[in-house]
Amino acid sequence: MSDNLNINKKYKTPEEVLKVLFGYDTFRPGQKDIVDAILDGRDVFAVMPTGAGKSLCYQIPAMMLDGITLVVSPLISLMQDQVNSLNEAGVSAAYINSSLSDRDLFETVKKTGNGEFKILYVAPERLMTEGFIELAKSVNISMITVDEAHCISQWGQDFRPSYMKIVEFVKILGKRPVISAFTATATETVREDIVCTLGLGNPYVLIGGFDRENLYFQVDKPKNKEQYILDYIANHPNESGIIYCATRKNVDSLYEILADKGIAAAKYHAGMNASERKQMQDDFVFDYKSIVVSTNAFGMGIDKSNVRFVIHYNMPQSMENYYQEAGRAGRDGLDSKCILLFSPQDIVINRFLLEHKEVADIDPADLETIKERDNQRLQVMERYCYTTGCLRNYILKYFGENHENPCEDCGNCNREFETLDMTDAAKKIINCVYEAKGRYGRGIIIDTVLGAKTARLKEVGATNYKSYGVLNSIKRSMLMRVIDQLVYEKYLVVGDYQVLKMGDIRRLKDSATSVMVKITDEDKRPEKARKVNKKVAEKSSLTSSGYKLFERLRELRLEIAREENMPPYIVFNDKTLIDMSAKVPTTKEEMLEVSGVGENKFKKYGDRFLKAISECCKELPELITKK
Repeated sequence: MSDNLNINKKYKTPEEVLKVLFGYDTFRPGQKDIVDAILDGRDVFAVMPTGAGKSLCYQIPAMMLDGITLVVSPLISLMQDQVNSLNEAGVSAAYINSSLSDRDLFETVKKTGNGEFKILYVAPERLMTEGFIELAKSVNISMITVDEAHCISQWGQDFRPSYMKIVEFVKILGKRPVISAFTATATETVREDIVCTLGLGNPYVLIGGFDRENLYFQVDKPKNKEQYILDYIANHPNESGIIYCATRKNVDSLYEILADKGIAAAKYHAGMNASERKQMQDDFVFDYKSIVVSTNAFGMGIDKSNVRFVIHYNMPQSMENYYQEAGRAGRDGLDSKCILLFSPQDIVINRFLLEHKEVADIDPADLETIKERDNQRLQVMERYCYTTGCLRNYILKYFGENHENPCEDCGNCNREFETLDMTDAAKKIINCVYEAKGRYGRGIIIDTVLGAKTARLKEVGATNYKSYGVLNSIKRSMLMRVIDQLVYEKYLVVGDYQVLKMGDIRRLKDSATSVMVKITDEDKRPEKARKVNKKVAEKSSLTSSGYKLFERLRELRLEIAREENMPPYIVFNDKTLIDMSAKVPTTKEEMLEVSGVGENKFKKYGDRFLKAISECCKELPELITKK
């Protein structure tokens, strides 16, 4: 930790801090607006991709504000790297976490109390300890910065219950400081969750563009992954790269293979002791070794700009994780490769890891929600590995950016696929969507044309459609490809909650117009029997009036969440609101039949939700008639 005491130096402008302390002449896009908002006393929430310069957005105003800035950070290695970098720049910074000896902790607390630091990094677990609360109340905290803010959201890919201590901590401070929150990857739902949970008041919000044009995305399915990697390294000599594996066992195995071939590689995982990890990390960062094989424990806060490739030996568990890890390539802006090596076994491995991941301090009532969201994210990654569309657009769409045209510069855009004429099947699917009147999603549409014998199809009357069973000889995966193509060509439109609606089909009336679908080898494989076991309604099963009720209930949930300064999912999760919208309860007894509504939840929220349902039923009487 540094004894540099720039703490008393007064800087006139953010540009002066940027130049004097950090050596940059100009801000990157978005940085100055965030800095200015903080200096104006506004809360800030920013989503900025890896390499966009998030740290400077809070470090610069920290140097200009009167008091100390607390930075809540989830990883010890990340704190240490940030503090070391700040100390090197001449900034008085320190950290408090479990890595400190008792003596170092005492010294750090003493210096903090004496006002010797401008920035103090702290682990979230430390915030509500008696000693830290006493320290916090004795100093002038000008800002609390929440790094990796997605960790506070149960919708996020890396939810950490310890992050909820931030909310408790802010409440006990006599004076509320400015709160700034940053993350690299967050969907719209996660963003909403962060703002609600942290209680950000009229925050300045920046959602940076997610596209990294210098990164080339590619998915390969080699028979032998180890040989693929050896060949790649041989064809790219002297290039620096990271190879991510899902398990420590895979890291150790691949590291041995590379070492046996005389390849200068490092390895990194949580099973190694701290000194070994530090040595391996330094060997890679300082280019003594050009390649590191690692679990996802490696990379947070590692600012190595010349990584030319990131190879994922296994499919990651979420798009958030994948994009953050892949984004460690090409931070210098030069062309770099992001390659994912996929095999169906990856799905099995990830499901096992998710089933056995740590759930300490998580309310058992929330576990089902977490598992459901983990599974949804895994499905997103699986579809990424199988898609024949533009990989870049797939990623950007997940984060809310829609691009009409393919990038023409990714593995899929540059790959030759087998193309089939699926015009007849496409027209039959369109007929089914027409009969469904835009009320259902892909699942029900595909079940209908396949002629599936499910209670849900019978309930909604789909078994009486003319299109029922008309495509029973075509594989489900192929029908998914056809629907994807119809959406891409705008013959169909995806509405709210993923329902399929009619688009512009006039071109299909021309007999010369065809619907051509690209397929892969996977589409030719025999299809496994599909298990159907849905006791609770899905969004795609709601009627149009049911969707309106669902939307009204979502608004009420958000209203309550903001009142109580908590994430919306704690009120009721989406599954509960969907079931509520399908069952339309009007009494306490009926409400308690809704999945996820227990006596305690009803006592807290039941009357307000019953009132909202009653009001909606007056506007939409068909809700009652269809009960």
